[in-house]
Amino acid sequence: MSEITYVRGDATAPSAKGPRLIVHVCNDIGGWGKGFVLALSRRWPEPEQAYRRWHRERARNDFGLGAAQLVQVDPHTWVANVVGQRGIRTGSKGVPVRYDAIAHGLAAVAEHAAELGASVHMPRIGCGLAGGTWSQVEPLIAEQLVARGIPVTVYDHAG
Repeated sequence: MSEITYVRGDATAPSAKGPRLIVHVCNDIGGWGKGFVLALSRRWPEPEQAYRRWHRERARNDFGLGAAQLVQVDPHTWVANVVGQRGIRTGSKGVPVRYDAIAHGLAAVAEHAAELGASVHMPRIGCGLAGGTWSQVEPLIAEQLVARGIPVTVYDHAG
């Protein structure tokens, strides 16, 4: 079974050959404007546009915790918007991250990656603004992706 590869670098510029899926975690209230999404938006307008449309039309689609939306940004690269946090603030129910939603979203990502023959690339999802801990997210990645033979690279920003 393959392992998670850790590298220093930019998750929006995966170095792998072949089809690539960049995964990140979004909130369930339609907010896009802080954290890793800023790097995505600097590189491609499509993930933000698709996410905002997905949220706006949520009464007629699957938008919600645990959902994953794939957006193709170039011939070999897709961005997976995974809804894995409730709101954007820490409150009475704790931090925004929802580990079960991340697990559910990663299961959908795994299906897409398998269909595309893609490797998966991500920052430490759910551990920035969402307030999660890597010790709880890493096993979800191992279970949903690595156990299915999907190569995963996690990027720690070099800045």
